[in-house]
Amino acid sequence: MQHRVMGYDRAATMFSPDGRILQVEYAEKTVRLGSASIGILCSDGVLIIADKRLGDPLLVPEASLKIWEIDEHIVATAAGVLSDARVLLEHSQVVAQQHRVTYDQPIDTESVIKEVANIQQSATQYAGARPFGIAVMMAGVNRDDAKKVYVSDVTGNYLGYKASAIGENDERIKELLQESYKENLTIEQAIKLSLNIFKKVLGKGFNIERFEAAFVSTTDKKAKRLHGSELAKYVK
Repeated sequence: MQHRVMGYDRAATMFSPDGRILQVEYAEKTVRLGSASIGILCSDGVLIIADKRLGDPLLVPEASLKIWEIDEHIVATAAGVLSDARVLLEHSQVVAQQHRVTYDQPIDTESVIKEVANIQQSATQYAGARPFGIAVMMAGVNRDDAKKVYVSDVTGNYLGYKASAIGENDERIKELLQESYKENLTIEQAIKLSLNIFKKVLGKGFNIERFEAAFVSTTDKKAKRLHGSELAKYVK
């Protein structure tokens, strides 16, 4: 019986008798092993803060990026196998640039996350491929000033959020966001809130050098980054 059950996890294209795709579930567990990120919709823009989980003191913190700039008005991060994320997000950068060249205007955030989600979904449907072991969080300000934060999962589903988290301790972080999030938060207030949540979750393991942030304001619609020491002033 054990061998019969185990046989259903040999391919991402095979459903188990109770309707589950086991390889996809394994990939979702990989996502929860990745370092956490928080995305927040703010009154004056959008924000992503990511834990880079730097463990090697010889690493240059600024050389280890956890947040990608997809276009000047869109930023993204991921949790899980970051080499998988790099492939998808570099493809997203190409899609965004092709849209600018073709239509002479910036691409909408949802169009980019939909492209990522479609590729993630295809990896659960065809033999010979494994699911992408990542969840992707994308935040941007569209040309009509619409602020968006999306999260796509291993299955290729994506949803829009006011605030969300991916990666390690994501359920605990979401609970704290539900308690503290307010729709009128400014970007600066959202940075303080996110870092204080990380401080509660990580406890003694909290170190400001582990974090980087990227935000896009509705004022200029251009992504800006903040690294470890630049974030120190936001920690209580």
